[in-house]
Amino acid sequence: MKKALRYGIPNSFTAASLLLGLGSIVTGMLGDLELAGWMIVWCGLLDVLDGLAARMLNATSDFGAEFDSMADLVAFGVAPGMLALQAGMQLGGVVPGSHSFLVLLLAIGVFVLAGASRLARFNLSTGTPSTGWFAGIPITAAGGGLMSTAIILLAKYPEVAAGLPLKLYIPVALFVLALGMVSTIRFPKIRKRDNVVINAFQGFNFAATYFCGIMRMYPEFLFSMALFLLVSGIVAGRITKYEGVGDPG
Repeated sequence: MKKALRYGIPNSFTAASLLLGLGSIVTGMLGDLELAGWMIVWCGLLDVLDGLAARMLNATSDFGAEFDSMADLVAFGVAPGMLALQAGMQLGGVVPGSHSFLVLLLAIGVFVLAGASRLARFNLSTGTPSTGWFAGIPITAAGGGLMSTAIILLAKYPEVAAGLPLKLYIPVALFVLALGMVSTIRFPKIRKRDNVVINAFQGFNFAATYFCGIMRMYPEFLFSMALFLLVSGIVAGRITKYEGVGDPG
């Protein structure tokens, strides 16, 4: 396989993820929050494929790593931030220029900066020995797994959203996820383990996530699973034996 094609395949997945992130921003501005949220989910599916393709084709490169970080910042940082802004205004009744609006803007800024800092930290650590743990919550989990699916559900069930104090909940969620991204909490990577049950669970979750994402079905499952993995991952990091400094990616 020619070198240009070999490296072009994973980079094409990265490019598609970046463009979908931009598409999500535009779609949210046009008022379709649910579709905008699904587009961020699709970015997550593409993010897995670009890493898988790079490893299978032995096509990892410094350019690919930098390009992937740029795409991740747009897809899982800026796009979820803009989606949260639109959700706050459309579903939460946040009025531009109000105190709630300023707090929401601040939360979005902190969330995006935390994601950018995390990705920069990851790039600096490239080439160091890898462990089975991340240091902190990955930006893909924060923006793609939790924020996007939560807003999909709010848009899907507007009667529920109307009864929630979203002016408070959305900024708090952004601040908490931002703190999690820049923290040193040990968070497990999805990788082959010695435990057969864990491997089977990971395989099922992987297949179910792609099915739900591609078919735009069962966002309740995606959000619940993302939340379960977040909580269980943090607990696992606290109770298991320390294995060295985790990767910040």
